[in-house]
Amino acid sequence: MALPAVIMVLSVSALGMPLSSSADGLPSTPLALAQAAPGTDIWVMDLQESSGQIRISNPIRITDRAGYDNQPHFGPGGAYVLYTSIDESGQADIFRYDFSSGQSENLTRTASESEYSATLMPGGDRFSAIRVEADSTQRLWSFDLSGSDPQVILHSVMPVGYHAWIDAETLALFVLGSPATLQIAVTGTQAAQIYAQDIGRSIHKVPHHRLASFIHWETSDSERVGVIETIDPDSGETEVAGVALEGSQDYAWTGEGAILMASGSTLFSLTPGDEAGWREVADLAAVGIDGISRLAVSPDGNRLAVVGEEAE
Repeated sequence: MALPAVIMVLSVSALGMPLSSSADGLPSTPLALAQAAPGTDIWVMDLQESSGQIRISNPIRITDRAGYDNQPHFGPGGAYVLYTSIDESGQADIFRYDFSSGQSENLTRTASESEYSATLMPGGDRFSAIRVEADSTQRLWSFDLSGSDPQVILHSVMPVGYHAWIDAETLALFVLGSPATLQIAVTGTQAAQIYAQDIGRSIHKVPHHRLASFIHWETSDSERVGVIETIDPDSGETEVAGVALEGSQDYAWTGEGAILMASGSTLFSLTPGDEAGWREVADLAAVGIDGISRLAVSPDGNRLAVVGEEAE
């Protein structure tokens, strides 16, 4: 199958590094992350995809400060972005950036807990997030869209690092450990089952399918290789979608089923099953973005968020 053409258009106007942990999850304390993590910011750009063609334009920088602004997740229709922001004291809260106002708002405003990895829940009336509780317990919680009414989702599954909703009751989880494990949990029964070990932090629902995806770390010729796999939560069956770019661990799915991933300042795309492999989309250094890590695509497929560092 011929590789689809990829077109990139950037209007010059106007980043990052992963969360650090020996288990590839959240750090032991929020203050440790605030002290160790480099400054990261979030850029959002328009994404157009049609018949295998990808077009990116109109990048804007929605955060601009020296600290850690990361883990973007779009709200319905791409109207806003939820993200994690850490202040100088190490306090991590969930913020919301609204495109209509161009302003960010602190949603969780917690004093003795920290929140990470906000994700809109099925139904759209609440978001879930990893909460590091006052006693350092790390579980999955939910909040209403204003950041109020916190409720534990999974009482006994811990320490959860990252998550993705497959449907209204089924979750794919990155659970910290040695090694980290992929677990599928059902909220109604509070049950969780391990399906894979030694996985990466980037877990997603596959668009238009009742599947989740994750990176499975494998050793080949003494080298550690990340294999992007999909999993059926009912059967546990997995399929290989592609091999991750060397040195990268974050990716996102487009609306038409392509995978986006970055290396340095360069964005790439991969169509699963296409033997041609990764194809360069754009070098975002042209708009001042380097060290790209996390990526997020809006539910309607029309916007792309990237986390990175300001290019020198």
